[in-house]
Amino acid sequence: MTQRVALVTGGTGGIGTAIIKQLVDMGHKVATNYRNEEKARAWAEKMKADGYDITLVKGDVTSEEQAAAMVKEVEAKLGAVEILVNNAGITRDGTFHKMKGDQWRDVIDTNLNSCFNVTRQVIEGMRERKWGRIIQISSINGLKGQYGQANYAAAKAGMHGFTISLARENAKNGITVNTISPGYIATDMVMAVPEEVRAKIVADIPTGRLGTPEEIAYGVGFLADEKAAWITGCNLDINGGHHMGW
Repeated sequence: MTQRVALVTGGTGGIGTAIIKQLVDMGHKVATNYRNEEKARAWAEKMKADGYDITLVKGDVTSEEQAAAMVKEVEAKLGAVEILVNNAGITRDGTFHKMKGDQWRDVIDTNLNSCFNVTRQVIEGMRERKWGRIIQISSINGLKGQYGQANYAAAKAGMHGFTISLARENAKNGITVNTISPGYIATDMVMAVPEEVRAKIVADIPTGRLGTPEEIAYGVGFLADEKAAWITGCNLDINGGHHMGW
């Protein structure tokens, strides 16, 4: 397999960490961004102790200027970005009739506008080289909606609209663009939910359990592979059967 340079946004979280490990295990050089340097350095040291040497670059993906500087730094250190995983995401939950403007804007900026900010910096290079993999990490709630998450669901649904348009524009340039929509994953955020609430969620999942970050990472590895060249504009549901559609 050809060694590629991969950039994973929001890589220090649970799903992001698993994605990074998957890509490193595939032989790629991987970078991720951070905003809090102290936390990022501690994360990087733990990763290094586990055998994963990751390039850290400072950058806020909600800023077009910072995203440009971030990609420039990655490419100076590792080479041209050939695999991009738009994974950065936050929640600011609340029912819409009580939602504040900053709750809406923060989620749209981080989860959706970041896709433009970062992808715009790498797409021209991918087109010139005639090869690229772009993967959005969306959510089951972008497909089925969720009470109190109008902002989050709108952003996550928008990510796939971005995917299918970008896939059409770039298919002839050897670039695939796909979405992964995870269901409920056993990350720190989900495990912090009260046990009785988690039990209700699990009861509605046909497989009878939460997913793992590694199962999402496996999907990323599949779509990033050289052999996935004819898969583009797709959404890969990884949710244990919690939401089924075609």
